[in-house]
Amino acid sequence: MSNKPIYVTRPFLPPLEEYTELLKGIWESGILTHGGKLLQRFESELCQKLNIQDIVVVGNGTIAIQMAIKALELKGEIITTPFTWVATVSAIKWEGCTPVFCDINPETLNIDSAKIESLITNKTVAIMPVHVFGNPCEVEAIHAIAQKHGLKVIYDAAHAIGSTFHEKSLLCYGDISTTSLHATKIINTAEGGACFTTNDELLKKLKRIRFFGHNDNKEIVEDGINGKLTEFQAALGVANMKYYDAVFEDRKRKCLLYKSLLSAHNHLIYQKHIHGEHNYSYFPVIFENEHQVLNVEKALNAQQIFPRRYFYPTVNTFSKIVEYMPTPIAEDISKRILCLPLSFSLQDEDMEEICKILGKAL
Repeated sequence: MSNKPIYVTRPFLPPLEEYTELLKGIWESGILTHGGKLLQRFESELCQKLNIQDIVVVGNGTIAIQMAIKALELKGEIITTPFTWVATVSAIKWEGCTPVFCDINPETLNIDSAKIESLITNKTVAIMPVHVFGNPCEVEAIHAIAQKHGLKVIYDAAHAIGSTFHEKSLLCYGDISTTSLHATKIINTAEGGACFTTNDELLKKLKRIRFFGHNDNKEIVEDGINGKLTEFQAALGVANMKYYDAVFEDRKRKCLLYKSLLSAHNHLIYQKHIHGEHNYSYFPVIFENEHQVLNVEKALNAQQIFPRRYFYPTVNTFSKIVEYMPTPIAEDISKRILCLPLSFSLQDEDMEEICKILGKAL
């Protein structure tokens, strides 16, 4: 059994000697950042794994969203989901845009595409859906709405590396998709993120924005930012790429094991995956009411096991940063959902204990 405490997730780390071997090259080259060989290698290996053409790896997932908004030159209202991490909305606000909240589908937990059009005004410039817990959004319906109204689409795919739609990476959809390489993700660089687009001009622009707006001749040609990833972080990404498939398959197996262990509790609800293949990055459970969630959380915490109430409360209720817009489905779900621990280091015996404690608490 794992050592306690057990948290909702734990970063995957490669064998230390494999990481330090890569660090030797940094010492030899003296290049610590700004597009070094390890960053280039990591970008190349990630593209190969995801079967995508090119990617712009940056310092974190939040700055990736900000860069996407900047690259598309958006100013106005951006329709997004309230059922997300605050970074989605923070990035919108930091780029001078206004978030408008669209309620979610209670089964997929993603933005409800049927409710988007009613929120479009003459100030709307884009739609920013989130592939919640790596579950693909209704990308075809969202694309059709955007085309009809002349809007841009930025996908917050922070959770979605490894998820697919029509056998293509989810990063291939929208004008720009952004993702996270944070410590808790399927592939991590400790902190990190990335932008992807199939538009070559946008891709070049994102690369310029990442480095203060410089072009290839080192001329400042637009408003940019320092979005670079260091060689030390890229080294961790390279070392982790070797284990990408193992981490993915491990999470898949454990999600299926959880469902098997909890099969007797037929009142528990799980996120539905309708519009593509998800990446098993989280294991959310929806309970009948908030009282059950609090009981289960308390019982697990007493045994030094710490699940997490993703995403509670919903972002639209953060009155210090946004004007409240009611989204009753998202607000209800957020009170009844709990993500159980899921990581490469989590042992089967731990999962059995978690499920026994959960059952007793109910």
